[in-house]
Amino acid sequence: MIELSEKKVIGPVIRLHPNDNVVVARVDVAIGTSVPSENLSVRSQVPAGYKIASKKITAGEPILKYNVIVGFANTDIEPGSMVHSHNTEFREFDRDYAYASEYKATELLPENQRATFQGIVREDGKVGTRNYIGILSTVNCSATVVKKIAEYFTPERLAPYPNIDGVVAFAHSIGCGMEMTGEPMQLLRRTMAGYARHPNLAAALIIGLGCERNQLKGLLEQEGLQPNSRLHTFIMQESGGTRKTIEAGIAAVQELLADANRFKRSTVSASHLMVGLQCGGSDGFSSITANPALGAAVDILARHGGTGILSETPEIYGVEHTLTRRAVSKEVGEKLIQRIRWWKDEYSVNRDVQINGKVSPGNQIGGLANIFEKSLGSSMKGGTGPLMNVYRYAEPVNSKGFVFMDTPGFDPVSATGQIAGGANLIAFTTGRGSMFGSKPAPCIKLATNTPMYQRLTEDMDINCGEILDGTISVQEMGQKIFELFLRIASGEKSKSEELGLGDHEFVPWQIGIMS
Repeated sequence: MIELSEKKVIGPVIRLHPNDNVVVARVDVAIGTSVPSENLSVRSQVPAGYKIASKKITAGEPILKYNVIVGFANTDIEPGSMVHSHNTEFREFDRDYAYASEYKATELLPENQRATFQGIVREDGKVGTRNYIGILSTVNCSATVVKKIAEYFTPERLAPYPNIDGVVAFAHSIGCGMEMTGEPMQLLRRTMAGYARHPNLAAALIIGLGCERNQLKGLLEQEGLQPNSRLHTFIMQESGGTRKTIEAGIAAVQELLADANRFKRSTVSASHLMVGLQCGGSDGFSSITANPALGAAVDILARHGGTGILSETPEIYGVEHTLTRRAVSKEVGEKLIQRIRWWKDEYSVNRDVQINGKVSPGNQIGGLANIFEKSLGSSMKGGTGPLMNVYRYAEPVNSKGFVFMDTPGFDPVSATGQIAGGANLIAFTTGRGSMFGSKPAPCIKLATNTPMYQRLTEDMDINCGEILDGTISVQEMGQKIFELFLRIASGEKSKSEELGLGDHEFVPWQIGIMS
């Protein structure tokens, strides 16, 4: 990867690697535009973020971006021609996983040199970045009840408790009509338990209907949860029904408020930060600005002892060999490939989904031809450090540094798994302008380009488009993002929090059969 900015004006195209046979349009490029640096004239109108052939690419030849294969020419492509889905073929190619061959340990900073933030230390030693009370439903049938309980606690009613960030409902659409045993149920239960135990919750209520397949007793037994002063449970059919359960839930939260309010922030090490890495509405600049800048921030975080969680398994497909080579061991690398093979051989066979080639219409319009090209950018969010572990969806993350969690590419589902695993921040890059937010972990939005940032300033926290504008380098932007991590973790509100987002983004992954 090259640094795109040396604080000077940049031309109309960007060359990402000397071996590439394409360059990327930095701005909209008109037909006939001369590009002296590439010794070519542009043969068509090319929107910003799209690729331009820098030399003749013959039919069947790999298309290289960052010296990585992102597709194959399906016809001869002349220099100066736009390269996109109309002349790019998606097909499989052999990749050498070379497990752990490029592993290099992270050089940790001494503890007395590590950054700090103002965190919330829980009794078990875990550290939160927010202080919520959470209300969880075991099943869709208790979703309305948990929402009604949370809605009761308006800002006015919480005003006497300034150290509480809110009372939030975590409702979902499953929990019954599904497999009673096996991974689908286990996944749902470990997701719920991850939220109930999350350091960003001072306390939690879990509310079931009573006859659902996701029985409250089974949830508690599988996850080793014990009702106590921090965890309360209710079953609607035993509590008198809808109204009485709502009343009992409100009363229980009222009793918890004073204790939750006693938690105050104190100075803690940045090693307690665990950041879930997300991207949505990606464009042709995602791999050039926001994603590598977020990766630079993750590299900094890892040196300070913290954790970055890369996810979205379909969106590393095609470049997974760049991760297995950095794995701490062959076993860790093989765990990643096992997850990808499950997706390819079992979960998505003959399905019209990302991992089988096609990206969303928004990605296409943004300049991304297929999943290989999207994956190239998506994987950059994890930085350049070693891959320390691989987790199934919603498993507790207990390794430091750069890790991977198996999730879909759908952002609410993916972020839900990361938060259940322990993420106390979410960092979200976007080129088209995703309007995502999450609770109880605050979400930071990183724009890939200046025009979108200017249109959507109320939703975007940082403009990584400054890299394209030539005013800051990728590494400098990474430092800026890391410093924002510390401020948001210390209580400063992100843009999504100011807008009140996050009440409807708890979406556990539904992988099983519904009946």
